[in-house]
Amino acid sequence: MVVFIAVLFFFLAFIFSMLGLGGAMVYNPILVWFGYDFKTVVVPVGLLLNGLTAVSAAWAYYRKGMVDFNAALPLMITSALAAIAGAYTTQFISTEILLGLFSIAVLFAGGRMILLSNATEPEAVRGTARQRAVWGAVLGLGIGFIAGMLGIGGGFLIVPLLIAMGYPTKLAAATSAFTVVLSSFTGFFSHLAVGHVDWALMITLGIAVVIGSQAGVHVMTTRMKPRQLKQMFGVLLLIIGVKMVWGLL
Repeated sequence: MVVFIAVLFFFLAFIFSMLGLGGAMVYNPILVWFGYDFKTVVVPVGLLLNGLTAVSAAWAYYRKGMVDFNAALPLMITSALAAIAGAYTTQFISTEILLGLFSIAVLFAGGRMILLSNATEPEAVRGTARQRAVWGAVLGLGIGFIAGMLGIGGGFLIVPLLIAMGYPTKLAAATSAFTVVLSSFTGFFSHLAVGHVDWALMITLGIAVVIGSQAGVHVMTTRMKPRQLKQMFGVLLLIIGVKMVWGLL
């Protein structure tokens, strides 16, 4: 069974690395479907695989000079801080209202990505290094706050927002992969400290996602067109939005 899951996760990492995501939104439910305990196995393994997929892709993108650290570093810092405020705010706002508004925003973003997939790509990132740092910090505040309120990872929001800010699609995906790394490994080491470890499963699936993410980066940088990348991300956002709306019905 573990071998089958590893093959499946290889292909998932292949896809998510192209989109600049870790993949925990899919890894976790699949592990639950296969009968693994959510608290002691699924969450720590999901965090590790999310981080490995992201860090493997981010390292490859970094070597190709595709990560914009001017925006990525402030985004990572402010999103971590804002997530705390977002989590605190949940006690004052109805969860159903939050999820409803967020679902609408995700569906809108997904539709926009698909409709504008044929738009001309910018040749370079807009703005000076200082301006991009400010944009990244502001973006991190918004994403972190939303993620904290809803108890979700905000990685899938980064790419469409960076594209809306004027980033080339591939650079946006590469920068997003870098920003996902810190939060994933922070959560994983917290679980590691309390003994939530299934080493055989972690090592097997970890190898699968690292190889899959490297293959995904290669395909994205050499063969994937920005239009195709936008369409893939748009479809992913629509699926997430529909799933959230379905959960509210």
